[in-house]
Amino acid sequence: MLYVFGFMWFAAALPQPVGDYRTDAIVVPTGGPGRIARGLELLGDREAEAMLVTGVDPEVKPAEFAAEYKVPARWMECCVTLGFAAVDTRSNAAETAAWMTENGYRSLRLVTTDWHMRRAANELGAALPQDIVVVRDAVPSRPRLGTLFLEYNKMLASGLALVIPS
Repeated sequence: MLYVFGFMWFAAALPQPVGDYRTDAIVVPTGGPGRIARGLELLGDREAEAMLVTGVDPEVKPAEFAAEYKVPARWMECCVTLGFAAVDTRSNAAETAAWMTENGYRSLRLVTTDWHMRRAANELGAALPQDIVVVRDAVPSRPRLGTLFLEYNKMLASGLALVIPS
């Protein structure tokens, strides 16, 4: 019963976008439509000074990325970092934590799809130092029931993995 009600809450109360809220950095895991565009929009609005796109396919060249998303060359030089180390949500979090530490950032805006936000934020919270502020900025979507069901189960499994000692 708890599982069913949990799923109903998960599906009915998806996270929402955040309004104006300045952070040091924007972090966008690859994978869902609208994520990178939203991150670039926020960067253009000066809601942060830098952006990490984590989980980029190693075959993608920075010039290809810039052309695909119409990113100005000056942004690619100063403000946009492509992270090639991550292959899943947990490694997105690890890549993000390393980048945040390397750059000395104290706050970030996580931009990911609404159905993916809870798990991504949980993994990120486990990987980051406690004093880093994470603002959740969900990209609205129209997920299928199967997508929601799969993500709910991944979120539960991820949560268990974070609390069970290895």
